Amino acid sequence: MLHIALKMLFGDRGKYIGIITGIALASVIMIQQPGILISIFQMIYGSISDISLPDIWVMDPKIQSLEDSKPLLDTQLYRVRGVQGVDWAVPLYKGSQKVRLTNGETTFANLLGLDDATLIGGPAVILEGKLSDLRLPDAVFVDEAGAKGRLAKSSAMKGGKSVPLQVGDVLEVNDKRAVVQGIVRATQTFQSQPVLYTTYSRAKYFALSERKMLSYILVKAKPGDAVQTVARRITSITGLSAYTADEFKEMTLQYMIDNTNIISNFGFVVIIGFLVGAAVTGQVFYNFTLDNLRYFGVFKAMGATDRVLVLIICSQALLVGFTGFGIGAGICAAFAAATSGSSDLSLVINWQLLLGSGTAVMVIILFAALLSLRKVLQLEPAIVFKGSS
Repeated sequence: MLHIALKMLFGDRGKYIGIITGIALASVIMIQQPGILISIFQMIYGSISDISLPDIWVMDPKIQSLEDSKPLLDTQLYRVRGVQGVDWAVPLYKGSQKVRLTNGETTFANLLGLDDATLIGGPAVILEGKLSDLRLPDAVFVDEAGAKGRLAKSSAMKGGKSVPLQVGDVLEVNDKRAVVQGIVRATQTFQSQPVLYTTYSRAKYFALSERKMLSYILVKAKPGDAVQTVARRITSITGLSAYTADEFKEMTLQYMIDNTNIISNFGFVVIIGFLVGAAVTGQVFYNFTLDNLRYFGVFKAMGATDRVLVLIICSQALLVGFTGFGIGAGICAAFAAATSGSSDLSLVINWQLLLGSGTAVMVIILFAALLSLRKVLQLEPAIVFKGSS
């Protein structure tokens, strides 16, 4: 029976391709849109993920997200260091600064200033140079995407391809000389701005003069002390806000969700993709069943039970479902691989996304199968003889 069911399915190539195409397109939409949304979320709190060594982020109480930086006085650092349970605490400068390129053009970049003594908060992946090179005069590190993208040097030939920044190239940060001493890999920012790393003291020199320059205090709890307990103690004693890395990520993400329409916009596209996929697949699969009713009539006339007919329909539905979803997932995986490491929006695919989209596709397939089953189970075997008269 199953062999015959597959021959029925493959025999009508037009409808078979149509069903698979509908499922594949629905799969692409249901994987691609949430995948881009996940990529955006990772960009939103990318700096928190990149700086993984500290347990706690200390900041001004009015800060609502990572980008909502409200500088502190440097003296707050010593207050935090004096709190019981704090193993160490270091400063971090984070701000957007104007960068002048070699051709005279300007752009903005995220500038991270790391503790001069320890360089805690530095990039985890250094492609060129050494972390200690940040202590060289006027030294900065540039993220790979920025070096190849917005900070790249113009080609000597008009209309030619731009040349990525290299170690030894010179930039200007707020009209102050900066020498590229390393190329690193970092999570892209939400605004897709380049990322520059330097020491905390040099970051204050690069930045426009302000009374307060300390963006965040990075804290490591002592071994044996609960991180959340130390964070609450810092808040109680200093009056500053102290969050664990996960809490700060969640707060940053929630701020974005509450203040933008990003979820509703992407969700709308996913729902439309699901409905279109269900409509197209259901209609084509239903028409395929109607065209083959005479064969199902023969099965019934030969004594096939309803259970056998259900098995035939479900096997056909599952085959086209897995095939269509596999094609759609493969297209998205190829796109994700092609955009990986790009300075533009990329696509992130994880097992949770594949499980969710695969479940949605199975719902579409079950919907199409139920429409067809209702017609087949109500079929009278006599239709075979009516069709031949």
